[in-house]
Amino acid sequence: MLRPLTLALTLCLATATTLAQTPATPTHATRPAPPTRDPHTPGYVSAADLPDATLPPPTTDGNFILGPTHTPAPETSAQPDTPKGTIANFTLTSAESKLYPGIARDPNTFGTPDPTNPAKLIVTTSHPAPWSRKVTVYIPAQYKPGTVAPFIVGADGPDPLLFTTLDNLIAAGRLPVMIAISIQNGGGDAQGSERGLEYDTLSGRYAEFVETEVLPRVESEFHVKLSKDPNARATMGGSSGGSCALIMAWYHPELYHRVLTYSGTYVNQQWPPNPETPGGAWEFHEHLIPNSPAKPLRLWLEVGDRDLFNPNAMRDNRHDWVVANENMARVLAAKGYHYQFVFAQNAGHTDHAVKQQTLPEALEYLWQGYPIAAPKP
Repeated sequence: MLRPLTLALTLCLATATTLAQTPATPTHATRPAPPTRDPHTPGYVSAADLPDATLPPPTTDGNFILGPTHTPAPETSAQPDTPKGTIANFTLTSAESKLYPGIARDPNTFGTPDPTNPAKLIVTTSHPAPWSRKVTVYIPAQYKPGTVAPFIVGADGPDPLLFTTLDNLIAAGRLPVMIAISIQNGGGDAQGSERGLEYDTLSGRYAEFVETEVLPRVESEFHVKLSKDPNARATMGGSSGGSCALIMAWYHPELYHRVLTYSGTYVNQQWPPNPETPGGAWEFHEHLIPNSPAKPLRLWLEVGDRDLFNPNAMRDNRHDWVVANENMARVLAAKGYHYQFVFAQNAGHTDHAVKQQTLPEALEYLWQGYPIAAPKP
């Protein structure tokens, strides 16, 4: 699985080096203001309208419409009497990585659509470059050294809101005593960047990077034991970090069974191009999920009514975040997945107010069915 991706990346970078001998003219993407979408638009999934400022039950599958008021859940704020977990960091560098030697795209450049294929972006300004990133690890106060713990892996770390929410929900006996591993991205965004390569590529590579290069360091640095049970492992992220969360579980369901995404980038943003998945993460709802046997995954998904819409020069009809997430809800339902989809009104891309409102409920939904020990009085 890894060799074709390595070969494709090498060929694309070699092509980029040849083309870049003539200085590239910076290409600035046109970003039209996202329109406000009506959740009752024909073609969107049928969804339950919830009273303003309320949330769906954390035990219920299906589609729900929130808003427009997004009041922070009390569990997302530090409580004076709640035991606080330990938060610590370590640093990873590209020199230590066997899977990601590192790339970067030149500043103020993006790419141009292939004139023969509007679904393909030509990037001539991406080149090898080192990276350094921080991995932030949350260990709950209730963790007993030597015991095996469930855990959640998050993209675009660190995520203080997640850590605070875990403090409160674990203390209340609403979540298992879990470790959180919040991994900083490798830099940049979208096609030609390290972040884009890691988060938007449809393959098992990023999950393998986490499994072989991150988790062993977590265990050795902090003297914890991480569960090998996929039912005790979750992924989460927003935007491309959200598509990455699903990619991890989809390509390695033997590692992860639980996925949480905000404004998931289920659109065509993969680079280098892959003829097996020419639509990038759009393939999830167009082909992969509909045409594959259901996998043992539980998913929580959110999108905002002002989420991203066609934010670059490509015109392939695969760059509407709302449509992409609506399609995800539709195909997940058709295949019988356990999922909860939230359409948030008065909300933008990876909207912070929506995350403050929904994260406790989302986490409780995500961990349905996992044994939770009663909190000590």
